[in-house]
Amino acid sequence: MNFVTYFYSPLGWIEIKASIDAVTSVIFCDERNDSRDDSPILSECVRQLSEYFDGSRKSFDLPVQQHGTDFQQSVWNSLTDIPFGKTVSYADIAKKINNPKSVRAVGAANGKNKVWIIIPCHRVIGSDGSLTGYAGGLERKKWLLEHEKSKTSQNQFARL
Repeated sequence: MNFVTYFYSPLGWIEIKASIDAVTSVIFCDERNDSRDDSPILSECVRQLSEYFDGSRKSFDLPVQQHGTDFQQSVWNSLTDIPFGKTVSYADIAKKINNPKSVRAVGAANGKNKVWIIIPCHRVIGSDGSLTGYAGGLERKKWLLEHEKSKTSQNQFARL
């Protein structure tokens, strides 16, 4: 059984999908559908996203489930280790998962993440510090990084 609801953030509408047990998708959308479900997991996700956007939450405590290859799962798992307000490169992720030559594949897996913000793919940038691809748009990625930077006392590139 799947549930869906919508949350209005400072960056526009976010569509949240969940199974009975876990959040399965958190993505920006242009507009919301009028049909909205209510479930404990959706309510908790909305609460935690509200806290993230108001600056009082720096990490999420939600069950998440995404379907993907073992490689994609390893990339997504490593994304959750990136601290709030920090950034890492695709090469850093490739090294962390013991596959240093897989930088492009890491980028592709990062792009397949459907649980935006909670699995913080926006915290991955180019090795040269440039903002690179974000399915939600580079302006949103820039906003998310600046939001997090403004809520931390130390702003630096993280090493995993």
